[in-house]
Amino acid sequence: MSRSTPRLGALPGVFLLAGAFLTGVLLFAHGGCQGAARAQRPTQGPTADAGSETVSVQVLAFNDFHGQLEPPGGSNGQIQTGVDADGGPVRVSAGGASYFAKHLADLRATNPNTVVVAAGDLIGASPLLSGLFHDEPTIEAMNLIGLDLVAVGNHEFDEGSTELLRMQAGGCHPQDGCQDGDAFGGARFKFLAANVATGADRTLFPRYDVREFEGVKVAFIGMTLESTPQIVTPTGVAGLAFQDEVETVNALVPQLRQQGVEAIIVVVHEGGVPAPGSLINECRGKGEGGGISGPIVAIAKGLDDAVDVIVTGHTHQAYNCVIDGKVVTSAASAGRLVTDIDLTLSKATGDVVEAKANNLIVTRDVKEDGPVKELVTRYQQLATPLANRVIGWVAETLKTPFTQADPAGQSTLGFVIADSQLAATRAANLGGARVAFMNPGGVRADIAQGEVTFGEAFTTQPFGNSLVTLTLTGAQIEELLERQWQQVGPNVVTRILHPSAGFTYAFSASAPIGGRIDPASIRLDGEPLDAAATYRVTVNNFLAGGGDGFAVLTQGTNRLGGAIDSDALEAYLKAHSSQSSPLAAPALDRITALP
Repeated sequence: MSRSTPRLGALPGVFLLAGAFLTGVLLFAHGGCQGAARAQRPTQGPTADAGSETVSVQVLAFNDFHGQLEPPGGSNGQIQTGVDADGGPVRVSAGGASYFAKHLADLRATNPNTVVVAAGDLIGASPLLSGLFHDEPTIEAMNLIGLDLVAVGNHEFDEGSTELLRMQAGGCHPQDGCQDGDAFGGARFKFLAANVATGADRTLFPRYDVREFEGVKVAFIGMTLESTPQIVTPTGVAGLAFQDEVETVNALVPQLRQQGVEAIIVVVHEGGVPAPGSLINECRGKGEGGGISGPIVAIAKGLDDAVDVIVTGHTHQAYNCVIDGKVVTSAASAGRLVTDIDLTLSKATGDVVEAKANNLIVTRDVKEDGPVKELVTRYQQLATPLANRVIGWVAETLKTPFTQADPAGQSTLGFVIADSQLAATRAANLGGARVAFMNPGGVRADIAQGEVTFGEAFTTQPFGNSLVTLTLTGAQIEELLERQWQQVGPNVVTRILHPSAGFTYAFSASAPIGGRIDPASIRLDGEPLDAAATYRVTVNNFLAGGGDGFAVLTQGTNRLGGAIDSDALEAYLKAHSSQSSPLAAPALDRITALP
């Protein structure tokens, strides 16, 4: 099918354009997996809704793909479709690049006026198959799939802005060369970075792209969250300024309208949080009026009414909303969903007459896309020897919190990971950390006794989280420990954080929630924790953002991004083990469980 023709594409360094003046009436409808959010707005000019006087445009959107070329496994490879007779979730397997490509192709075939967009974190925090090759396989797969535009996300900066520019332009990696044996041609789609400034009136990538359909223009502005520097390695964003999302878009609107663009889609790597158990086309949550919560709500309300649709990401959630008259969508993560956004545009005015969206599951019951499947197979064959690279040795099997039988919830692998994160951020210029905490859900697989391969280490920490060092008071650290037990409905959810060596404490399992920690037992390097003193603490960016209910970490100040967690573990194993002197498993004596 034919695809849209780019017009007016903004160049880096030119402070350009976005927007459409649209006001109107909100129609909001959704009904589980088959529902759709819909916004209708009045148009100017004669009978703009007449078929001959409108043009239909289809936008296919997704977010947070994270290099997931192979079908993801476990709960990460499922989507909830409803509940069973007992109230339990009904799920279906979803995702995989070859299936994703087939679903997109089938959707594209329904409308020649189709644009495929992604809301950031296309690469970075990727599984082994893509991560081993600096995410070149994902770029090549997206070229085959037909991606048109991607807004930069925070993980696009995991290897730095220079490496990200290479993703666009192509060329072999400066250190590892062309690992797959041939040249890397770069992305045939466009990266957009409206709020990532390299200087006065200059941006790292174009601020926007404009597509024209049967004489009607649609602008796409792409950007990432303003707080990106707080969750990535400082060297990765050195020399860049991340600007306010709302101010960035609103400053572009009048300029774009002067050039005749009256329809706008914002593609932004920032998102919201729906209620647990929400279905993919719902908009339930703890926000105003029972809607979703999170930063995207304030962003949507702050954006100029010219904005019609906001494609979002970052939170890895699925939702389909109308907020302040704007359709706001998110397609979960890892290529498990695709959002089908249908626009009806007035040929007379260029305005959006109607915008509606529907999240669709990327099921695995379709024929796989041949070229994408061949690409994945080729990289699977190339990855095997690289995955087998030895990075260390361990004296006995290091176990996860789920395989270690310990009454206090401790695990040897959790402690080793925490120790590696402290080692990676202890130096003053890297954070000056005194203690590190590792969340149990981030420790995914045991590491067997003997030699440790890169593939094994990568498998146990597959998320590619970056380290964040922040300042907490002693009282906040105590609060952090108390949050290891959380009341969720009738149940108590327990998540025991794994501290680095030198940090010890005791808890009482029978005490009330909120009072299980003995404050006098908390010690750091043998000294009692001072509630009024401040301490530098390292966690991964998932925890730093309040993940797993540890909201106190969002109060941490003086944040500094650090290395990727798997890189920190590799460096630690290389420094502390050898074939003749393997790393000993740490003693399970940092946390004491009392009656």
